[in-house]
Amino acid sequence: MRKYIISRGIQLIIVMLLASFITFLLTYISPSDPAEMMLTAHDVIPTEELLEKTREEMGLNDPFIVQYGNWLIGVLRGNLGYSSSEREQVAVVLGSRMLMTIRLAVAAIVLLIVFSLSLGVLSAVKIHTFIDQVIKGISFAGISMPSFWLGLILIYYFVVKQRWFTITNPYDLNSVILPALTLAIPLSGRYIRQIRAAVLEQYTEDYVVGARARGIHEMRIMKKHILPNALKSIITLLGLSIAVLLGGTVIVENIFSWPGLGSMALNAVTYRDYALLQGYVLFMAFIYVSINFLVDVTTQLLDPRVRLGGYQDDV
Repeated sequence: MRKYIISRGIQLIIVMLLASFITFLLTYISPSDPAEMMLTAHDVIPTEELLEKTREEMGLNDPFIVQYGNWLIGVLRGNLGYSSSEREQVAVVLGSRMLMTIRLAVAAIVLLIVFSLSLGVLSAVKIHTFIDQVIKGISFAGISMPSFWLGLILIYYFVVKQRWFTITNPYDLNSVILPALTLAIPLSGRYIRQIRAAVLEQYTEDYVVGARARGIHEMRIMKKHILPNALKSIITLLGLSIAVLLGGTVIVENIFSWPGLGSMALNAVTYRDYALLQGYVLFMAFIYVSINFLVDVTTQLLDPRVRLGGYQDDV
């Protein structure tokens, strides 16, 4: 297991280095002049003489590999550059937006787990009944709903018509419910099917049949045996969903005017704020590879039968 973790850690570092190189390269070949953007952000008229002086100070006249090395050293020290659109250090902007995205993602994940687990298990227990058909219809409808359409419908009914919720103050607890529902409902359709299939698969296992033969109560079998084993197959899917939610869902955040990473990325594209985009892409790459790493390690720890990469002898 130790070898596996070290190997995956090395792969994580290599992927991050590749992501940083590609991110810097794309910014390097972009047509915009970082020196001009820097001066404009500080309300300074970019004359030719001043531009040349600023380029020299920023190291833009150095060879590409030198610029990349200096930028990478700055990143490792926590210096991601200066955001011309936010007029703030990129690390500070990312930190403040990340907190809002985490708040929204946690609410969406809680709703997702509650909906999916309850409906998925109920559908498996009531297989081939009317309840099962209704839940399958709900999951199909959830998968089919576009997020932007669902968000607009929720705003129209619950904010405009019923006035039960507000979306004007993102720091109010009341404002997080509707965007969280907009994120959770489409995802829950897929999870309901996965949990239903996983629970049904466990029903046919010998240990479940044996437990029933010994007279163990059905609820105890479900809680102690079926659910823990069924949920192992959901961990990978849940990890990817967490990464997507933390990546910032651009459409949902813009519909609800939510000041998270998604809306920040859209503003960075609109104002050609390449330093902020660099920081965002690098940060998202780190989130994705880190969560995948944690999911792989967690899966192995929960299920010793699973062995990836030929590390069977190390556990």
